[in-house]
Amino acid sequence: MTKAHKATNQEQFLLRRKMIVEGLGEDQWEGLIHDLNHHPCVDFAERKPNGTLQVTYDGTHWSVDELLELIKAYGGRLKTGWWTRRKLAWYRFTDDNVRANAKHEPFCCSKIPPMKK
Repeated sequence: MTKAHKATNQEQFLLRRKMIVEGLGEDQWEGLIHDLNHHPCVDFAERKPNGTLQVTYDGTHWSVDELLELIKAYGGRLKTGWWTRRKLAWYRFTDDNVRANAKHEPFCCSKIPPMKK
């Protein structure tokens, strides 16, 4: 059975992110998850074992940088390391790509391309 998405989110632009968050107490985790689940751009957020945060959000309206700001506001930080930096770079790239694809106006490939003047 599949989970129903929020009506405000466009399913084709949903992005799933997994991050290991450190420095949060139990109350801070509950507040962070509550705020994320009530955010209009976030489809779903949950805490997994070992401090892993799993978030699905609409990439056309929100980004991983805004998610990091919210985590920092609660006093948390991401686990440091090469792999975390690599994933963040990839997340930022795909965020930009999703936003660009959402703004793109498709055209019919059987038409003659517009002539440059």
